[in-house]
Amino acid sequence: MNLKNFTYFDYFIFLSTILLTTIGVSFIYSSGITSDGQSLSNEYIKQIVWALAGIVIMLLFAISDYRRMADRTFLMFAIVIGLLLYTRIFGRYVNGAKSWLGIGELGIQPSEFTKIVYILYLAYYLDQSENSEPPLRRFLKACAILGVPMLLILSQPDLGTASVFLPIFLAMCLMANVPLRYIGLVFIGGSLTILFTVLPIWQEKIFKHAIPAIKIFTDMRLTLGTVLSLGIVTVLALIGRSIFKTKYYYWIAYATGLVTCSLILSVGASHVLKEYQIMRLIVFLDPNVDPLGSGWNIIQSITAIGSGGPFGMGFLHGTQSHYRFLPQQSTDFIFSILSEEWGFFGGLVVIGLYTLLLARGIIIIKKTESNYGSLIATGIVAMFFFHFIVNVGMVMGIMPITGIPLLFLSYGGSSLWTAMIATGLLISINMRRLEH
Repeated sequence: MNLKNFTYFDYFIFLSTILLTTIGVSFIYSSGITSDGQSLSNEYIKQIVWALAGIVIMLLFAISDYRRMADRTFLMFAIVIGLLLYTRIFGRYVNGAKSWLGIGELGIQPSEFTKIVYILYLAYYLDQSENSEPPLRRFLKACAILGVPMLLILSQPDLGTASVFLPIFLAMCLMANVPLRYIGLVFIGGSLTILFTVLPIWQEKIFKHAIPAIKIFTDMRLTLGTVLSLGIVTVLALIGRSIFKTKYYYWIAYATGLVTCSLILSVGASHVLKEYQIMRLIVFLDPNVDPLGSGWNIIQSITAIGSGGPFGMGFLHGTQSHYRFLPQQSTDFIFSILSEEWGFFGGLVVIGLYTLLLARGIIIIKKTESNYGSLIATGIVAMFFFHFIVNVGMVMGIMPITGIPLLFLSYGGSSLWTAMIATGLLISINMRRLEH
């Protein structure tokens, strides 16, 4: 280890991580206190242990040269894929998803650690292939790296964790100079797949009136007919493109092929995902359509945040959490408790710390000489941003409920260690930012 590297040790990232984790432990403790002042949970003790171990892990990754892992990333990726397969067969159910391995109270969630390995391997592949493979082949191989873990996690089914892989992929491909038309296939295709999947439930639960056009997604014969028709148009457009060499046919094939694939994927998603999971994606539009079911979490969360006001009700003096109205209050809805007890300005503190963390990550991306390091940092920043914006938006009722934790704050060893490893990698990249 070169001592000169410590000149670039990022204390802003380190301190923001420590502060966010400390705040998280405090409100995990608060989440376990009843209205009578009794503690019903020892989750905060476990979180302290995981946090202390996580800080050590973060520092070990920080002082280690991240580039030494490059040649081993495929092996690491193969191992986590094997763990995901094992989890799918032999794992245990937690909150409706078969995503945990362990004995008794001890357990890990392999899908959380898969995010880091996925970032490392995708960064390695995109870096090595930039000047050696045609853009289309490079994009398709990158899609395979995305698709394998994502589909395995979706099959658990864990929609929230699986969704994190998409923004990481898009950000890293953009940084790696993958053509925008290919990136658009994933972004637009993913958006259309989600839209086609939720439309039937939206019609039934929210709109409550039959819409003729939505029969395409509810009547299997119409679905198959539409897929077949669009598939024929796509093939004809590709033939026209090869004969006449004009972009007009290319974009017809691009659009119809995109819709066709999205339709097929939405059929698969509707069979894999549970109805309550699909319901969570749309209930934020009107939580009162199911106030005692899927809408309960959002209603109670908005109530908690609103009751906090500008300065909050005081630490350990919240009502929604201490009267046990908020489900999953130490995990997905930890920000609701914080906002109730610390108020708007307390929420701003957390947002400010996250903004600092993300800003430092962006600076590292721009200043790092190594393309491999820059790609890793891009994936990590995308992961942090997505977790933050979706979780905070979710508890405020402006984003769908996906079960994504607020990294550093939410209870859970696997998600905390994943975040700690990620920050350790960011610091390691920054410490060697002038080295190729």
